[in-house]
Amino acid sequence: MMLFHLALKNLIGAGLRTWLNVFVTALSFFMIIFISGMYDGMRKHARQVTIDTEVAGGSYWHPEFDPLDPFTFEDSHGQPPASIQNAIQKQQALPVLVSQASIYPHGRIMPVVMKGIEPSQEIVNLPTHTLLEKTDGLIPVLIGSGMADYTKLKLGDTFMIRWLDVHQSYDADEGIVVHIMETENFKVDMGTIWIPIRKAQTMLSMENEATYVTIAKGVPLLNGTHNWIHRDIDYLMRDMEAMIEADEPGAQIMYVILLALAGMGIFNSQILSIFRRRKEIGTLMAVGMTRSRVVGLFTMEGGMNAFLALIMTIVLGGPFLIYFAIYGIPMPIDYTEMGLIMAKRLMPVYSIALLVSTTLFIAFVVLILSYLPSRRIAKMKPTDAIRGKIT
Repeated sequence: MMLFHLALKNLIGAGLRTWLNVFVTALSFFMIIFISGMYDGMRKHARQVTIDTEVAGGSYWHPEFDPLDPFTFEDSHGQPPASIQNAIQKQQALPVLVSQASIYPHGRIMPVVMKGIEPSQEIVNLPTHTLLEKTDGLIPVLIGSGMADYTKLKLGDTFMIRWLDVHQSYDADEGIVVHIMETENFKVDMGTIWIPIRKAQTMLSMENEATYVTIAKGVPLLNGTHNWIHRDIDYLMRDMEAMIEADEPGAQIMYVILLALAGMGIFNSQILSIFRRRKEIGTLMAVGMTRSRVVGLFTMEGGMNAFLALIMTIVLGGPFLIYFAIYGIPMPIDYTEMGLIMAKRLMPVYSIALLVSTTLFIAFVVLILSYLPSRRIAKMKPTDAIRGKIT
């Protein structure tokens, strides 16, 4: 306790030098928590949106299906196994039929992915019920707002759709936009048109067939799926996780720079303090304080920078962190065009694990940088220190 009071007195007595070190360390605290909270918020939002609008509880894929390779769409279709069919009949699963197609909006040709889906489904949060509207024989088409901007299509516009059926024959018919949905998931929007699955199966001559089947949340793994491949939520979101992780090194460089600035300030402050207080060090050792306790005193002084920085972060940075957690951070651009599922206002997530790990990490770094220059005290002779000599 005596060392603590003595360290606190010496630290406060250092004046501006101490508070500059504390401020830079507090800035490191704030930025690491703030940016890490942003990335955690991005992950949570992307995961929630993807589950809500696309993957639900996972999927079963046809063995030939690869969503990143459109050339596989022609062969990746078939009747789901009996266990999956049973789940579909119980409305615990949603079949989707995927194929390539071309559309001709306003006289232009554009390749698209045509997906057939059950209009009355409630497994994924898409307005597929709009596909039940009367269209006077035209193919009802649901598109996203991003696709509508790209194709210049509006609600009620008609356009030609051309596709290749299972017999390798091209056919075409006219479609009509029955709804334009607002969604943050670009994967169900850009380059995709949605039509009723019964209509798609008839057009492609693939009766009762599907490319993949999405399972409702909470449904356990199905048995007897034969060669249909189960894909869980983590697998279906691996591309989004990879994109977020690829962006994190830039933030980590900022962490290193801030910690380096704080560390250099504390390191230099310790060296200067030892040089200026050499007579005090000699006196303390002369009156009986062991070298290890003197080293501990100086190390504690440096370590208390982290404690004061934590208090400063709570007092000065806490209100900002709370404000952003409640009201979010407005994004300057629409990141969906860059292939990221991100809200227009990003909500950071500050978990207890993040706060504790950041505090322990910075405290550890500060203690190490405080201890390193303090080791030289162990090599000092009390008589030389009292006379003002130091090597």
